[in-house]
Amino acid sequence: MPRGDGDGASGVDPQQLWLSPARPGRGRRPAFSRAAITVAAVALADAEGLDAVTIRRVAAGVGAGAMSLYSYAPDKATLLDLMVDHVSGELPTTRPLTGDWRADLKTVGRLQRELMLRHPWLPTALAARRTPGPRALDFVEYALAALRPTGLDGAAKLEVFSLLTGFVAGHVGHEVGRAAAAHTPDRAAAEARYLAAVAADGRHPELAEALASAGRPVTPEATFARFLDRLVDGLDTG
Repeated sequence: MPRGDGDGASGVDPQQLWLSPARPGRGRRPAFSRAAITVAAVALADAEGLDAVTIRRVAAGVGAGAMSLYSYAPDKATLLDLMVDHVSGELPTTRPLTGDWRADLKTVGRLQRELMLRHPWLPTALAARRTPGPRALDFVEYALAALRPTGLDGAAKLEVFSLLTGFVAGHVGHEVGRAAAAHTPDRAAAEARYLAAVAADGRHPELAEALASAGRPVTPEATFARFLDRLVDGLDTG
């Protein structure tokens, strides 16, 4: 029974989703495919955001009836899994590793950020993702290979990758939000006045000192690089 466009957990078994044929095995060959459905959903999310992605909207995008899509994606959660795995295919997995695990891990983080900025809905979708698909697992394999020189065991390497991915997703979500806020200068000015007033009230000396300290480059790239350095350089692999 299809679950429709709700955000609840899907009942689709990972093997059925990722290892089964990409189209229903019975009946006549349909005029669309799982790949076409996924591409349409990604295009819709890129253009209008994740909330715009519904089975009905995607079906309209491929010229199909909504009910016919349920054989491929019985609910929105499954559709999101397909979308995440599709865009994960944009991540390079054959780039040579340097053997410097910190440098290689920072490269992994930068690649993730670039992907998420191309698809700003991705951080939200990742939070609801369950079992990674084959393209996503290819990148996990690449990241784990980058961590091989650390000597960490497999479970610890997976934890490091999860930590990095969570950091990048959270940072990009904030970055996208700040970029949107930049289009409302009145709001930005109001926030600056508020922080200045709080810093001057005498009850927040640490904040006052931080706000008065010499500024650093505040471009999105420079900010991300500093945060990424602090995260990766501070990892303990002992």
